[in-house]
Amino acid sequence: MNDAIHDDTWKLAGLALHSRLLLGTSRYPSMQVMLDALAASGTQVVTVALRRVGLGADSNSENLYDALRAGGYTLLPNTAGCFTVRDAVLTAELAREALGTSLIKLEVIADEDTLLPDVEQLVVAARELVDKGFQVLPYTNDDPVTARKLEDAGCAAIMPLGAPIGSGLGIRNPHNMELIKARTTLPVIIDAGVGTASDVAVAMELGCDGVLMNTAVARAQEPVRMAEAMRHAAIAGRQAYRAGRMPRKTYAEASSPWEGRPFVASGR
Repeated sequence: MNDAIHDDTWKLAGLALHSRLLLGTSRYPSMQVMLDALAASGTQVVTVALRRVGLGADSNSENLYDALRAGGYTLLPNTAGCFTVRDAVLTAELAREALGTSLIKLEVIADEDTLLPDVEQLVVAARELVDKGFQVLPYTNDDPVTARKLEDAGCAAIMPLGAPIGSGLGIRNPHNMELIKARTTLPVIIDAGVGTASDVAVAMELGCDGVLMNTAVARAQEPVRMAEAMRHAAIAGRQAYRAGRMPRKTYAEASSPWEGRPFVASGR
């Protein structure tokens, strides 16, 4: 890789990162497949649900926390499965106590069928957690107005969904992603909806700072191969964004100029 790729670092909640992928740790066929996929993706930050991390003497011998720490990953605990402000705040506080980190991926879910965020409660929970010293990364909808409220609340990033969690539908509203990115000074990370590598490339080409995914890798037929594809897609998409795409035009424009071409009579 050339220097143009190596110098593409970015900051998230005080972390200096070179990978623009954040990966989840659930739904993999096995612990080893998960670890191999994380390595293949090049990610530096992984999300964990607190209930899946065994810390006591009676915990599972395959301790997820230990395995990830051994791999050098930064842990990003989340409040998955929380439907109220109270539950989300309590889960975040337990995660900070157990894992020794103020980073939290904040989820306040509206209902079990769609897993869409309850944005009113999300903003309230974000303010409360920021006041408690957390660096909050909120899972939100793709609304620029909500994004501004979360920035005003003191969040460390904006994490709009591309599509519903686990759907694999890709980025359904690219225009709103561009609006969010244009109106915030915070990192913008696509969270949820990614299905394959081309979705990651699109996110990068839109100017997003990162992509968080889980199911797209964990449920792929070959998770490790898919993780590697995601890594290359992030690099390619980011390089395309930095290069600047050509303008879109309504009509064709010949790549070779007409001037100077030899004239050939039609013979009629």
